[in-house]
Amino acid sequence: TRDNHLGNADNFGINNERPNASRIEIDLPYFPSGDVKRCVFRTRYNISTTDYDGWNTFADSNNNAEVISNDPKVDVFGDGNGFELALNTAQTGRTFQDRSHIYQILPRTEEMAGKTIYNLNVRGKRGNIVQTFPATEYDFIPNRLTVKENDLVHVQWTGSNTHNNKNNGDDGEGRGGTDRSNIIEMGDEGTNYPKTIAESKFWEHVKSLTDPSADGTDIAIGLASAGYYCSKKGTDSCPAAHSLEGRKTKINNKMNNAPASYFGHVLKFTKTGGMNYVCTRNNNFSNRSQKGSLWVKN
Repeated sequence: TRDNHLGNADNFGINNERPNASRIEIDLPYFPSGDVKRCVFRTRYNISTTDYDGWNTFADSNNNAEVISNDPKVDVFGDGNGFELALNTAQTGRTFQDRSHIYQILPRTEEMAGKTIYNLNVRGKRGNIVQTFPATEYDFIPNRLTVKENDLVHVQWTGSNTHNNKNNGDDGEGRGGTDRSNIIEMGDEGTNYPKTIAESKFWEHVKSLTDPSADGTDIAIGLASAGYYCSKKGTDSCPAAHSLEGRKTKINNKMNNAPASYFGHVLKFTKTGGMNYVCTRNNNFSNRSQKGSLWVKN
C-alpha cells in the first residue's frame, strides 16, 4: 500500500490476483528431529525518517536541535521569514506496535515428510469495519489459495470466548464477545447460500492425514461445525459421542456452543479441482464477507 494507508495492497502483478488486505506470508521452519518446537513470532510496526542518521543516532541526542527539532522553520527565501514544518520529534524513530505470539510446530507424520504444507487460517476480530480499525474484520487467510495436487493444507484457526473491544463496539453474529468460524462449500463466490453436506462434491477427493480413518464427509462435517461434530458417526480420533449422530445437543444456529478454536485437519488431495466456501456465522451480506476459495491444480 502507499504510505500511511491501511487499505488493500496492489498485487495485480502477482499471479494476476485481485487486491487484498496487506499481509505477510512466511515459510515456517521444518524440524526433522520429530520434537515439538515452541516458537515466538514478533512483529513491530515502526515509523522512521531519513532526516538524520537513524543507525548512528542515540538517546544522548535527545533535545539536540542540531540533529532534529520540533516544528522547525526553514528559510526558503533567504529573507529570515521561513516556513514552519509540522514535525514532531516524538514520532520520529517510534515503535507504534510491538507484539509477540507464541505457537508450536508439531512433528510431521511419515506421510507429511517432504511435502509443502499450506496453513489455511482465520484472521481479524469481531466488530464492524470501524470497530476493528486498524485491524480487520474476520477473513480467511489466504482467502484465495491455489496448491498443487501433491501439496498439503492444514485448515485450522484460533478464537476467543472473552473478546474485549474496549468499548469500541461488538458488532457481529451470535453471542457477544466470542469468535466463531466454520468452512462450508458453496457455489459461485458471489452467492451467500452454502451447499449441504450431501451436495458438497469437493470432499469426495480429500483425505485427512491427522485423522486417516475419516472420510470426506467426516472432514466436511468437522469443518462446518468447527469441530463440535468431529465426524458423522465417529472415527479413530473422534469419539462417537462427539459425532453428528452421537451428540445429544445439536449445534446452535449461530454456533454459540461450538469451539472458538479448531485444530482442524491436514488435508491431502487425490484429484484436482476446487471449491468456494463461506463462514455462515460471520458472513453478513452488505456488512462483511468471510468467504474463500481453494483450488488444487497439477
